[in-house]
Amino acid sequence: MNLELFTKNYNYELPQRFIATSPVQPRDHAKLLVYDRKSDSITHTTFQHLLEFVPKECDVFLNDTRVIKARIFGKKESGGKIELLFNKPLDAHHNLVLMRGRVKVGMEIFFDDSLIATVTKLNEEDGSRVVTFTQREKKLRFEELVLVLDKIGHLPLPPYFNREDNKEDERDYQTLFAKNAGAVAAPTASLHFTPELFTALEKRHKTHKITLHVGAGTFKPVDVEEILDHPMHSEYFEIPQETCEVLDSSTPLLAIGTTVTRTLEYYVRTGKTKGECDLFLNPSNPPQRVTHLLTNFHLPKSTLIMLVSAFIGRDKTLKLYNEAIKEKYRFFSYGDAMLIL
Repeated sequence: MNLELFTKNYNYELPQRFIATSPVQPRDHAKLLVYDRKSDSITHTTFQHLLEFVPKECDVFLNDTRVIKARIFGKKESGGKIELLFNKPLDAHHNLVLMRGRVKVGMEIFFDDSLIATVTKLNEEDGSRVVTFTQREKKLRFEELVLVLDKIGHLPLPPYFNREDNKEDERDYQTLFAKNAGAVAAPTASLHFTPELFTALEKRHKTHKITLHVGAGTFKPVDVEEILDHPMHSEYFEIPQETCEVLDSSTPLLAIGTTVTRTLEYYVRTGKTKGECDLFLNPSNPPQRVTHLLTNFHLPKSTLIMLVSAFIGRDKTLKLYNEAIKEKYRFFSYGDAMLIL
């Protein structure tokens, strides 16, 4: 019986006090656990020392997606309250969203700044909804909608923060190089960089940007008994042509984060440079191209802890997580980091 195929075997006990709800300042003072697979050795350090561990000949890949203010609050005509979380555009005018509150097809929901969402479809299998957005009788495309959300929306902080977003989050929950709007969660491994450390990284290594718009599915727990039965969410990605040349070479790669890892590995398997990435990396589907991984510490039973296990196995992953708990590391989006060499 292969233990790595069962969801329950990716569980671990995390005391509440180790869930980080705000980042360490300065950001590069976060703890860093370095695990070297060759020597099977662990080093405890801080993120400001990252470059002392990354092999010199390595190219570094980052995700330049920008988190949008995807969470908005509105009302039905009856006055009933609705909370809407934008997930992603499906085509020019239809958008996939999650909603709190009962809605029917054809129903209009009213938000600030004259924004109206009209429900066009209810997806029973996952509870998501499809809506069109209009403002002053004009149907909005995604790039127009983002400007409205920037005015009236809230940052969609992870549910385990158990708090509302604030002014600091607008700075803290966005990477230094965030450019292409579309994510509803930050690529958190990149949040540890300070401008100085990032400049040093760019001086020492060739860096490449890809885009993967992190969707709400990243927080969806795996609730099937066997992990391979999990319906993996898909997210829009784009890889610049010049980046593909590096991927097609044998240059060692450091992926900054799980989103970058999935995107690069999806390209290696499909040759696609843009579209929807639904790759599920786990011990039975390990990485083929990414050599090194920098990542945060992830939720129990999540696809993200399974991705880490794709690199080093479930057993070693849980050992490292327990070591991090023992050493009082901070976990999840605003928490500390781990470098797997």
